[in-house]
Amino acid sequence: MLVCGCGRWMHTVGVDERLDESGAQTWLVRTECQGCGLRVGLDSSPDQAMALVDRLMWTDEARHVLDRMPPYVAPLLGHEVEDYARSTGNRVITFALLAQARHGGAVVWEPEAERRLENIPAPVRAMARVELERTAVEKGQSEVTVSLMEEVKAKYFGMAAQKS
Repeated sequence: MLVCGCGRWMHTVGVDERLDESGAQTWLVRTECQGCGLRVGLDSSPDQAMALVDRLMWTDEARHVLDRMPPYVAPLLGHEVEDYARSTGNRVITFALLAQARHGGAVVWEPEAERRLENIPAPVRAMARVELERTAVEKGQSEVTVSLMEEVKAKYFGMAAQKS
């Protein structure tokens, strides 16, 4: 937790998921003093950033996905994901945690597959993530791997794995 120069606690107002130059995930945690209005943003690893989050928060990316759900689904899914986050001891609901909650925590991502997902154009990335996780669940797999990504790519686009 941060304390402002005026002596009041800084409250978390937002968390943004990012990738740094090396492809490692970082979070930008935005905080604000309710007394004097000072705003501070801190960019660090998710483990370090967790200490700055003072309550259950949705990252901007996860909130964006939830906001695009049909109005009769969003509140139900939101409560389900928040309950899952509390049960696993998470204070930040990321896009990955949102997907895990939807599948009962059954699907995780291989690091290389997660990096490759970032190469998918942003407008279709969320749909690709959902489809890959759905396919993994249907196949009884608990992890999205590069080979699964290649298989789904071949299925939808008729593209065989490119050898490099």
